[in-house]
Amino acid sequence: MKKIQMVDLKGQYDEIKNVVNTSIQEVLETTAFINGPKVHQFQKNLEQYLGVKHVIPCANGTDALQIAMMGLGLKPGDEVITADFTFAATVEVIALLQLTPVLVDVNEDDFNIGIEAIKKAITPKTKAIVPVHLFGQCANMEAIMELAKVHNLYVIEDNAQAIGATYTFKNGKKAQAGTIGHVASTSFFPSKNLGCYGDGGAIFTNDDELAHIIRGIVNHGMYERYHHDVVGVNSRLDSIQAAVLDAKLPHLDTYNKKRCTTAIKYNKAFEGNKNIVTPKLSNGCTEICDTCDCHVFHQYTLRVQGIDRDALVKHLNEKGIPCGVYYPIPLHNQKAYEDTRYKEADFPVTNQLVKDVISLPMHTELDDEQIECITSTIIKFING
Repeated sequence: MKKIQMVDLKGQYDEIKNVVNTSIQEVLETTAFINGPKVHQFQKNLEQYLGVKHVIPCANGTDALQIAMMGLGLKPGDEVITADFTFAATVEVIALLQLTPVLVDVNEDDFNIGIEAIKKAITPKTKAIVPVHLFGQCANMEAIMELAKVHNLYVIEDNAQAIGATYTFKNGKKAQAGTIGHVASTSFFPSKNLGCYGDGGAIFTNDDELAHIIRGIVNHGMYERYHHDVVGVNSRLDSIQAAVLDAKLPHLDTYNKKRCTTAIKYNKAFEGNKNIVTPKLSNGCTEICDTCDCHVFHQYTLRVQGIDRDALVKHLNEKGIPCGVYYPIPLHNQKAYEDTRYKEADFPVTNQLVKDVISLPMHTELDDEQIECITSTIIKFING
């Protein structure tokens, strides 16, 4: 059996190396390393894939989220509601812009931001909601957009983990993750479902005026060289990373389907085990199917109950099986984001999830032998 990896980028590269190498070589031949033709080509292709009017590439996913907020003109002191159970990048950009982060609890089933928790957190100072499409499936965007309309709030989708996922509205209408709110951000970090070979990110929007503002912000506030019309930053997707992404984009749906197939196999192996809670789908699906795209499984995250999660992590590592705990500490307990406004009683789900969750290897190159090894090792540990 080949070595099990949390993410097998080498195996994925080997499958598409000719097209990737050719795409990179085109950049080397043109020497258009910044804002070159490959960047514009990838931008257009991603717009077409997502069905969104504007994709603005940038240097990384964290920049993308910050620039989206800058583009909306949020002011110091404005409150921005987001999930407590997520990576720190989501909240750090709020703090960097001197906005006021308001952390709220998440759902027990899909780990995404809770609608009732959002409702309780809205005040006259609230200006935006940042739903994080965690682990590969969308938050309840229909309910969030309805709340935003009632309270005149912006919705900024953090789509770093769910590119390619589809959200279905109650009337049957479908939309790609990241195209529903006023603006969205994504990351192309190498381990993402669509990842480059360095850092990269992008902002999505259907708002022409907002797109124009953001295009200036990513380039030092310039629309014309040496004319700085807005306060901007230096955040550009370089041409080599765009070349890699453009080569991989046609494979994204296949990659996501492979992840779903692996998730089905994991679920089957753990079926009926009282100590394991497998991932739940929240967008009207009762189970993962071969054609399902409501969850693209950036992570396959279990909840373990009645056993020592940390002991399981140690056991898997000793057996050469990588795993992850996303996330071990709630944001409201992180030193950088502690606030006397937060009460532990406000975060019952998050406080439990950080004790229970464990993410298993999930990538396009996992084979049946590896999956059997992973699942049987976990079951044997549970059964003693």
